[in-house]
Amino acid sequence: MPPGLPGTFPVDKPSQSWHYDINVSKPDQELIADCLAGQTHAFGDLVLRYQNRLFNTLISVLGSAEDAHDVAQEAFVNAFQKLHTFRGRSAFYSWLFRIALNSAVSQKRKMNRVAVSIEAAREQSGVEPIDRHPGSRPEHGLESSERQGAVRAALAELAEEFRTALVLKEMEDLSYEEIAEIVGCPIGTVRSRIHRARAELRERLQGLLQESDE
Repeated sequence: MPPGLPGTFPVDKPSQSWHYDINVSKPDQELIADCLAGQTHAFGDLVLRYQNRLFNTLISVLGSAEDAHDVAQEAFVNAFQKLHTFRGRSAFYSWLFRIALNSAVSQKRKMNRVAVSIEAAREQSGVEPIDRHPGSRPEHGLESSERQGAVRAALAELAEEFRTALVLKEMEDLSYEEIAEIVGCPIGTVRSRIHRARAELRERLQGLLQESDE
C-alpha cells in the first residue's frame, strides 16, 4: 500500500504513477487473503492493479473526470473497509465496481448536479475510454476526432442506467450475469437496457453515419 494511513488510497490518474513495484504474480484472492491477515500493503497492489481500469470506466459512466477520480477514491476506501465481507462469489473487480456505482449514486444525490459530457471529461483528463471491441459497436469506423467526439457526446446523452449497462458490456466485456449483479437488477432487464442503449446510440448517430458514407 502506498505510504499513508490505513484506509486511505490516493488514486492516481493515468498520467501519474507510484514509485514501487506491484505484485503482478499473485491472484486477487491471495492479495485479499494477505490483506485480511494483516498485510495491508497487499491492498495497495489491488489499487494499482485496478485504478486505471476503474477510473477510465467511471469517466464513461459519469461523464466527468473529476467525479470519476472522486468516486474511484471513495470506492477503494470503502472496499478496504468492507473487504471482510467479500465472499469471492464474483470477481473482485465486479464487486469493486458495484461499490463504485453505489458511491456514484450517493455522490450525485449529495451534490445534486448533472454530469458533464464525456467530451468534456476527455478534455479534462486527456485519456480516452478503453474500447475492447471496437468492431462490435455502432460507432465502429468513425475515425476522425470530430466524429469520435460526437460519439462520446451521444453516449453521454443516454439515460444513466442504459449508458452504464452498455459501458460494462462493450468496454468492460462483462457478462450479463456480472452486470446484473453490479447494477442490482435481473438479467432480462440488463439485456433490455443494453438493447435499448444500442438502439438509441445508433439513432443518435444515424445522421453522422450517413455523412460518413457520402
